[in-house]
Amino acid sequence: MGKAQSVSISNYVTHSSASYPRIELHYQHFGQSWDKAPVILVNHSLTGDSNVAGPTGWWQELIGPGQTIDTNQFAVLAFNIPGNGFAQQIFDQPEDFHTGDIARLFKQGLDLLGIKQLYALIGGSIGGGIAWEMAALYPDLTQRLIPIAADWKASDWIIANTFFQKKILANSSDPLRDARIHAMLCYRNPESLESRFNRTYNEERSCFNVESWLQYHGDKLEQRFALKAYKMVNHLLGTIDITREQQDFTTIVSNISADIHLIAIDSDLFFTPQQDQKTYALIKPFKENIFFHEIASLHGHDAFLIEHEKVKTLLQTIFKHPISQKNYESSTRTYQ
Repeated sequence: MGKAQSVSISNYVTHSSASYPRIELHYQHFGQSWDKAPVILVNHSLTGDSNVAGPTGWWQELIGPGQTIDTNQFAVLAFNIPGNGFAQQIFDQPEDFHTGDIARLFKQGLDLLGIKQLYALIGGSIGGGIAWEMAALYPDLTQRLIPIAADWKASDWIIANTFFQKKILANSSDPLRDARIHAMLCYRNPESLESRFNRTYNEERSCFNVESWLQYHGDKLEQRFALKAYKMVNHLLGTIDITREQQDFTTIVSNISADIHLIAIDSDLFFTPQQDQKTYALIKPFKENIFFHEIASLHGHDAFLIEHEKVKTLLQTIFKHPISQKNYESSTRTYQ
């Protein structure tokens, strides 16, 4: 269980008319057989991958035997974003793709595996954006759509930050480390850093501990990520948009049959909770089965990778309620 596998997608043509004779879509499978149990697809975040469970899984606190996403009951799948460097897969032209292309590739992967419907489609950050894209393109694909710290579009703030990241990646003499240091300041917030470091100084390294921490994250990414792979995922982050073809937002979302559970983090400076609140306000008048949840945390955007108990409680609440139940306890909930 969890061993990396792949399916081959032939003759894929992107939105920009770029032709790829073959794309290997790498994935990992945890838990039950997907033809005998409900299937949950987990879309990873920017620098994550398909290794979501097990001893080294980045969401091991939530996915596993007896966990909230119980691999004794569910089949759990996670695809890698093509070009993210997993299994040394790199693309030279990130601009050939947008997140709608990734959504279509993921759907083709499900089709090749014989999976027709999902119990839940969950994604964090860019993974949540890809989940939105999948639901927009395939309105009956999943029973529950659960984007976490994400939105159906890249806001001006997201576009601005991905633009700045591209500048760093193109012009820095140490591009991966420098890009990661900047990104970490988007993923956390001032209160999170103050609560952790409180201006403490590292005498051994002759720098503030917050500087040492940022350098650590820069080093860690540089050691495990290829420059072209990071350019790919950063580019994709700025392309999220289910209305890119000038389609009407109301029509697109009205067609999505899934219960939509928006999960925001109150201190998120990246995909801000205000964006999810606007999305909820836009959709609620014409779609009853949409719900807004907010996690209270000091830790900003990365809280969905840190606040495991709060995320567990929230997902347990979502999973225990029948699909499209009109008398849901509350359509807006905050988890302290």
